[in-house]
Amino acid sequence: MKDYQTFYQKISKPFLKKSYQQALYYTNKVLTMIMYIAYPALLIYLFYTHSVMLVKTILIPAISFLLLSLVRHYINSPRPYEKYSIKPLIHKDTKGHSMPSRHVFSSAIIAMCFIHQNSLLGGLLLLITLIEAYIRVVGGVHFVKDVVVGFLIGIGCGLLLWI
Repeated sequence: MKDYQTFYQKISKPFLKKSYQQALYYTNKVLTMIMYIAYPALLIYLFYTHSVMLVKTILIPAISFLLLSLVRHYINSPRPYEKYSIKPLIHKDTKGHSMPSRHVFSSAIIAMCFIHQNSLLGGLLLLITLIEAYIRVVGGVHFVKDVVVGFLIGIGCGLLLWI
């Protein structure tokens, strides 16, 4: 983006009040926690129902996560707060490894695991993933392209569950 600082100022402006920054921070934490709880809960459910999907639901996200992490390490794209003079609303000390967003990828593939089992619950988790993606950009820790690519790769890898 040609003038990222102007773009970031525009999208982050509604969140400049300290109370709104805290709301953004805690919303990010709560939505992340939902995913951290949901995925193991799904695995436990699949285990206790003796589902043939258990192995796929473990291996596909795990292998995809590892491959994505390798690609992300190789790309080593800087984060918005490194590349531009912006103060992120979500504090993060990480240098590089911005592209693609592993956070959004993980949420998207978890949502896909749920869609495979329950489309309504999976759809809700996909909506949460989109909210997380928005928060990551507004929070200043990812560029739009980072979260879009992370989301699309998560969806694509999640589609492997149907093979």
